[in-house]
Amino acid sequence: MRILWVKADKLLPVQNGGNIRTYHVLRYLSARHQLTFYSYYGGTPDPDYERELQRQLPGAVAVCTGKRELSGVARGLDYLAHLSAQPPYAVSRFAHAKVRKQLQAWFREQRFDVAVCDFLDAAVNFPGSLNLPSVLFQHNVESEIWRRHSATAGNPAKKMMYRMEFRKMLRYERAAVCKFQHVIAVSENDRSLMTQWVDGDRVTVVPTGVDLAQYRPDPAASDSNAPAPLITFVGAMDWEPNVDGVEYFCAEVWPSIKAEVPQARFRIVGRNPDRRVQKWASIDASIEVTGRVPSVVEHLHQSAVVIVPLRIGGGTRLKIYEAMATAKAVVSTTVGAEGLDVHHGRDIMLADDARSFAQAVIMLLRDPELRRRYEKAAAETAARYDWPAIGERFGEVLQSVAEKKSRAIRAIPARLAEKKA
Repeated sequence: MRILWVKADKLLPVQNGGNIRTYHVLRYLSARHQLTFYSYYGGTPDPDYERELQRQLPGAVAVCTGKRELSGVARGLDYLAHLSAQPPYAVSRFAHAKVRKQLQAWFREQRFDVAVCDFLDAAVNFPGSLNLPSVLFQHNVESEIWRRHSATAGNPAKKMMYRMEFRKMLRYERAAVCKFQHVIAVSENDRSLMTQWVDGDRVTVVPTGVDLAQYRPDPAASDSNAPAPLITFVGAMDWEPNVDGVEYFCAEVWPSIKAEVPQARFRIVGRNPDRRVQKWASIDASIEVTGRVPSVVEHLHQSAVVIVPLRIGGGTRLKIYEAMATAKAVVSTTVGAEGLDVHHGRDIMLADDARSFAQAVIMLLRDPELRRRYEKAAAETAARYDWPAIGERFGEVLQSVAEKKSRAIRAIPARLAEKKA
C-alpha cells in the first residue's frame, strides 16, 4: 500500500503526546508499506532535523516554509489581525501556498493509494476535492477543547476569545470531518462527538498505545524499598490544559494533602514550564518544577503516585498508560482519563473535585497495600496496548479505506455495461 502522510510542524524530537502517537504508528507502517511522510515546519531551515527524519523514516519529505514563529505580544497582535477571518486562528496559521501546491500535484497524479491528514492543522492545505481516499487522523476533537476552555476561563476577555474560537472551530472541524472519506479517532468519546456530524461507519477508533520496551516497572522496586511520598505530574508545561490542571492542583488540592502527609512532595515534570507553573516552586518548597528532562521514566520510578488533574482537554492522555506501564498508581479527573480503557476502583482512581482528589492521593500514600493493588492492576491494563498492536490496527483501517475506493472504481465499467444493455 502506498501511503501519503501529511503533518504540520516537526515530528522530531518526539516529545508531546500527539507526536508520540504519530511516531510509533509511522514506524510500524513504514516497515510494511511504501510510506511518504511529508512534514512542513516554520522558522529557519533545520538540516539536522531533515537528516534525522530521513534516517528514521526513509523517503520522508521535509519542507521549511520559512514562516516566522510568533510568541507573546507578536502572536497576540497576529491573532487580532486575523480576528475577522473565518477559519479558526489555531488552524489558519498553518496554511501555506507551497504546501498546498505540492498536495494538489500529488492528488492530481494519484500516485498514492491513501492519504492521511495528521491533526486538523494540516487539513487547511488539502485540496478542496479529495480524489484520493483520504483519512483525517483526529488526536482530539478540537472544538471540544475550545468549548471547555470557554467554560472554565475566569478572565472575561479570555472567556470571550475562547467562545469565539470555539464557534469558528466547530464550523471548521465539522466541515473537515464531513469532507474526508474516513476519520480515525483515539477514543469512543471523540467518536461519539464526531458521529453527530457524519455516519458512524465513517469514524473508527484506534486507541492510544504505550512503548512497553521503554516504560517498564522499576526492577529495583520491592516491598522493603517503597518509594518516598512523591506525587508526580508529567506533561508539556506550555500546553494550556496542563498549565490549568497544575494550577488547580497546587491551589486547591495540594494544601489538603500536605496537611495530612506533611512529608509529601510534588514534582512537575515537563518541558517549557509556563511562568504560572514556575511560580509554585518559589511559593512552596515542597513543589519542584524540573523543566525538560532526558527521560521521564526515572521520575515515574521514583513516584508513589502519578496525578492527572486535567479539567480541559480532548483525545487521550498517553502519560496515563506510560505511568501505568511502569506500575504506578494513578489519580486522575474523568476528563484526564477520558477515552482510555481504565476502570475507577480497579486500575485507577478518578476524582472530579478537590476534596475527593486529595483524599484519593492521601489514601494511596498512607496505605501501601492498597497502592500495590492499584500498581499491579495498572501494569496489567497497560500491557494490552503495546504500539505494534496499535500500528497494525491503524494499517487495517487505511487498507480498508483504500480497498473501498478501488472496489468503487472497478464497479464503474460494470454499471456502464448495464446501462448500455
